[in-house]
Amino acid sequence: MTALYNDPVGHWVVVTVAIAVLLFVVLTATAYTVWFERVALGRIQRRPGPNRVGPFGLMQLAADGVKLAFKESFIPAKTDKVLYVIAPTIAVAAAFLSWAVIPIGLWYNVQYWIADINIGVLLIFAFSSLNVYAILLGGYSSNNKYSLLGGLRSAAQLISYEIALGLSLVPTFMIVGSLRLRDIVDYTVHWGPYTGPIPLVLVTPIGFVIYLMAAVAETNRAPFDLPEAEQELIGGFLTEYSGLKFVMYYLAEYINMITVSALAALLFFGGWYLWFVPPVLAFVAKVIFFLFLYIWLRGTLPRLRYDMLMRLGWKVLMPLAIANIIVTGIVLVAVQG
Repeated sequence: MTALYNDPVGHWVVVTVAIAVLLFVVLTATAYTVWFERVALGRIQRRPGPNRVGPFGLMQLAADGVKLAFKESFIPAKTDKVLYVIAPTIAVAAAFLSWAVIPIGLWYNVQYWIADINIGVLLIFAFSSLNVYAILLGGYSSNNKYSLLGGLRSAAQLISYEIALGLSLVPTFMIVGSLRLRDIVDYTVHWGPYTGPIPLVLVTPIGFVIYLMAAVAETNRAPFDLPEAEQELIGGFLTEYSGLKFVMYYLAEYINMITVSALAALLFFGGWYLWFVPPVLAFVAKVIFFLFLYIWLRGTLPRLRYDMLMRLGWKVLMPLAIANIIVTGIVLVAVQG
């Protein structure tokens, strides 16, 4: 596969096919993440969840998709119609673009990627930061004060937690010496005198905890789903959206959940390596585990107050992440010196 990828003609064939497969797989995975969440929340709350449409309720998503596709899509009066339509488009585009640099082990010594670049993590952060514009523009263009407040709240939240999110991964980059995701996964396997997968979470546990908390806040998921807190903001930036434009925001949120889960598996848990388990199954199993963690948090914890949310980001997570970088640097100098 590497030889075909490096060939000038074969490169574009591989990339084109990979993009088509990526769109299909991510869209399908997103749909069934919604089903998984509804079923898991049902079990947590001691109710059945979707179980009427199709076996185990698996066709409920198709029914919901058809319903939303034919649902009336209104545009409120006196809105900025261009920004109103562009905002959810930015959200979906940014969510998909992040997958361009995420590698997936298809089989032993066979890896999949669209763009194998040495700053893959930085590119993912750049794409994820576009979500701020999608939410802020959606709230601003809706001509609704609650939507605008939801957009402003989201911008403050995402910018605050992006700092902690980025700093939480710096110790990993310092240890591995690369920002290429494939290099980080390979370092996990070959680190030290061992030959099996040694999860980097054992080396940077504090960084993992900070990443996990900041990532949940970055994706606007409970207990950090303040931008659309219905108690005080009706539906936040989503208040005036319906039909397919609402679906696009919904789709972007769940794609971002899968992206964050995939990054957690790659950066801290050995990616597609899990002893005797086939690589694809190992990677999917780890992603599903983190998705369940998302759902578990939603079914367990109450929503934070906004002042608590900002205090956690600025006064706890960011100082802790900086301290973690300093300690990691001291340890590395001591070990290498």
